[in-house]
Amino acid sequence: MLLRRPAARCVLFDRDRRVFLIRSADPIDPHKPEWLEIPGGGISPGEDSADACLRELREETGISDVEMGPCVWTQYVEYTFCGLRFESNERIHVATCDGGEFHPEGLEALEAAAFIDARWWTLEELLASSEPTVPARLREFLPALSAGDLPDPPIDISPDLIATHET
Repeated sequence: MLLRRPAARCVLFDRDRRVFLIRSADPIDPHKPEWLEIPGGGISPGEDSADACLRELREETGISDVEMGPCVWTQYVEYTFCGLRFESNERIHVATCDGGEFHPEGLEALEAAAFIDARWWTLEELLASSEPTVPARLREFLPALSAGDLPDPPIDISPDLIATHET
């Protein structure tokens, strides 16, 4: 089955410029490695990408008191998750908050099965890690964003290869 969808994701920074990442795994494919991802998901009909990011942050992290910033990146990705094929056109926003703990408030069943844990990462910790990320090019573009460089218009960060480990 192929699902085509617009989606929104959010690079969420705390005041110390740490980024919030969720550790995930594909619950039906034990051969797929775990990955780190920024929060996000499908955009509902009539919803804009910034509102979708706010909703997804609340649902997937439990963090709702955020300052939503602009869309800074876009990407087109194809991936498989839980045996389903996705084609996703994503708008990725940046947001800032005072921090918070991982207390999801509305995970879908597949997300609940996929999410292992989450925490705040320093840029240095992420750059030193070799774990796959979603977006795949997160390490390439995060340093400039962390330094406050908000591109306008958004930069296309689509991967060259098909990602197979994204939610």
